[in-house]
Amino acid sequence: MPQFAANLSLMYTELPFLERFAAAARDGFRAVEYLFPYAHAPAQLAQQLRAHGLQQVLFNAPPGGTTRDAMATAWDAGARGTLCLAGQDAAFRAGLQQALEYASVLQCPRVHVMGGLLPAGQSHAGVQALVTERLHWAAQQAQDAGVALLIEPINGRDMPGYYLQRQDQAHALVQAVDSPRLQVQMDLYHCQIVEGDVAMKLRHYLPTGRVGHIQIAGVPDRHEPDSGELHYPYLFDVLDQLGYTGWVGCEYRPRAGTSQGLGWLQAYARMDAAEI
Repeated sequence: MPQFAANLSLMYTELPFLERFAAAARDGFRAVEYLFPYAHAPAQLAQQLRAHGLQQVLFNAPPGGTTRDAMATAWDAGARGTLCLAGQDAAFRAGLQQALEYASVLQCPRVHVMGGLLPAGQSHAGVQALVTERLHWAAQQAQDAGVALLIEPINGRDMPGYYLQRQDQAHALVQAVDSPRLQVQMDLYHCQIVEGDVAMKLRHYLPTGRVGHIQIAGVPDRHEPDSGELHYPYLFDVLDQLGYTGWVGCEYRPRAGTSQGLGWLQAYARMDAAEI
């Protein structure tokens, strides 16, 4: 049975952010992820993790900004990452260093580096040299910090113009950089919307060792994974068959209250226990 991590940016939004840690622990989660930590001091977040016996498994590097205050508000201002943006070297480097500082305090082994929105008139191929150069530098910083960096394909319906949208694009980048500190974050929700054939994508890419984290949500509405066009019990079995031992982040928007919507997880746990 996969290990599930609660995404505290999308789940438990009926509570203030710092109260979501306790709620996730009460519901049986042992790990959490979220989008951005920069609105809170790292020591404050680490205290929540310790108090509730939780492991931090993932968060995002800042989507923009060169100061922590600017990084904390960049997402709401429309920033979606600086990796592919010319002229943003200072923001990219400052953001990565800030993320690695948080990762150290939170003992978090993974940081997602957002690709950014392609500028008007620019092509994916046209920014490849810049992106590869930045990822080479970032991977060295991550090596020194003992952290893995992740890049994630995101569907263009939810995020029009996003630089990375396909699994093959992300894996080609990881191969080009050729660092054990750079991996792909495979969100099955985004993969289904852009490409489909999710089970075969898992069978193709997981054996490469280049998938560092998986996320899930129902398609097309991004609710609990017990509704929509993906049959997650089957996909969870595929993960088990492939020997995936990493975390599966629950990055979905609950239809109603978060705790009330966890029947899918309880049912899967019962089904898994019955098969043992």
